[in-house]
Amino acid sequence: MIRVLLADDQSLVRAGFRALLDAQPDIEVAGEASDGEEALARVRELRPDIVLMDIRMPLLDGLAATRRITEDDALKDVRVVMLTTFELDEYVFEAIRSGASGFLVKDTEPEELLRAVRAVVDGDALLSPGVTRRLIAEFAARSKEPAAEGALAELTEREREVMALVGIGLSNEEIARRLVVSPLTAKTHVSRTMVKLGARDRAQLVVLAYESGLVRPGWLG
Repeated sequence: MIRVLLADDQSLVRAGFRALLDAQPDIEVAGEASDGEEALARVRELRPDIVLMDIRMPLLDGLAATRRITEDDALKDVRVVMLTTFELDEYVFEAIRSGASGFLVKDTEPEELLRAVRAVVDGDALLSPGVTRRLIAEFAARSKEPAAEGALAELTEREREVMALVGIGLSNEEIARRLVVSPLTAKTHVSRTMVKLGARDRAQLVVLAYESGLVRPGWLG
């Protein structure tokens, strides 16, 4: 059973998500929160698998709450998906940088929400190709001199290659076609790379790819 915490200051939004999620045989809403402080307390109390976290909330915004969750080793298994009103929300970049596993717009189709919850639990980052491209472009615009590559020392050449392809926004299927391997093999390489680098999910690999200099601005082709 996938346990979800709903954190949003709009009760109507929470009610709509609860009705949809609780109707699924493999998903249950473990609890709700109406502000960031309450969300943080409920996460520590309930240890849900996923938090659907609104970016803008009173007392403590979703971004700060997400950062506290992802920096807490005791909560390392909790995944956060940010909820935004607009797909191009100005805080999306910071949300991913803070450790969120992805984001959803609030008016997303029900099927997409359910797919997203299940995908994040399976370890995938919730970043559509279009969103990934915009995220990468934002990293490129903000990037500074890359850090030393010491963090990548444990990776094999193939794992570095796969990480670079993740960094330019390719899905497992696209990586498989590029490297002429099976999607399962591509997924395995991605998973091993995340384990070696201590990355929570695919979104953090994009961050690390830029910070290490493995991917550089302009590699969007």
